[in-house]
Amino acid sequence: MKQNFTVRQGALDGVEVFLSVAQHRSFRKAAAALGVTPSAVSQTVRVLEARIGAALFIRTTRSVGLTEAGEQFLARAKPAFEELVAASEVARGLGQRPAGLLRLSVPRAVIPILLEPLIVSFCRAYPEVEVELAASKEVIDLAAEGFDAAVRLGHLVAPDMVAVPLTPPFRLVVVGSPAYFAERSLPRHPNDLRQHACLRWRRTDGALALWSFIDNDNDSDQAIEIAVAGPLIANDYASMLGAAMEGLGLAQLPEPLAAVGLRLGELVEVLEPYAPVRPGVYLCYPGRRQILPKLRAFIDHVKSRTAGDRQGPRTS
Repeated sequence: MKQNFTVRQGALDGVEVFLSVAQHRSFRKAAAALGVTPSAVSQTVRVLEARIGAALFIRTTRSVGLTEAGEQFLARAKPAFEELVAASEVARGLGQRPAGLLRLSVPRAVIPILLEPLIVSFCRAYPEVEVELAASKEVIDLAAEGFDAAVRLGHLVAPDMVAVPLTPPFRLVVVGSPAYFAERSLPRHPNDLRQHACLRWRRTDGALALWSFIDNDNDSDQAIEIAVAGPLIANDYASMLGAAMEGLGLAQLPEPLAAVGLRLGELVEVLEPYAPVRPGVYLCYPGRRQILPKLRAFIDHVKSRTAGDRQGPRTS
């Protein structure tokens, strides 16, 4: 049988007034300190005593003292009230300036490529904010797990999330090392991959991901998927990138992750005309709650940095 529960009302009503009277040993002085009338103070104390069920003060025409119940109540209520006030000040501070712990759920692969320079510059700009990066391949519930925001690929951003772009749309590129291609011919069509060693990615649901391409032969731009085979299965892009650079096989990766290797000549791109485009990487956060200053500062920092990247290198 379902039980009925009620929230106790007014548990703290009158406590601040009681503490002021106990401090000043005067209803009049307590009223002046609180900015209310002496009669209001007296009435509040009477209501508090009635709710507790014991007299808290001994009143005479010349003085105010504490009863034994009042002394016991003061001994416990004063530190508890002071702690409550301090807690309110801490919470108010977090609501007024960028400070506290900013927890971000991120894919492991984007940390060195996209996040490290961004996080370093943010920490320098906001020294009162501590940033915690939790690398995970799972799409977690941010509110339930206590995260402020997440970094996700565009197609993984839920409709009820606010998304701020970290990168423009990017291609999925097929890459291999020069050493790998020294012993094999370059694939000219996605079907040629059946004769190549391909590094595969296992999804979080346990399935092996197919390689995606655009059907460029018929000018239809329709998506096609191909099952590949090879010597390595991994569940993160960083492992696949490293294996490809070592010459173990071909890998299909987000272009930003392969950009450095391609620029340095450590990787070679193939099947370029068939490369599909993905929406990009986003910083996302729940849109139906107040944004604390720490997250607002990070969002603004992301926007300023990505705007600068779109405009090209800055000159001093």
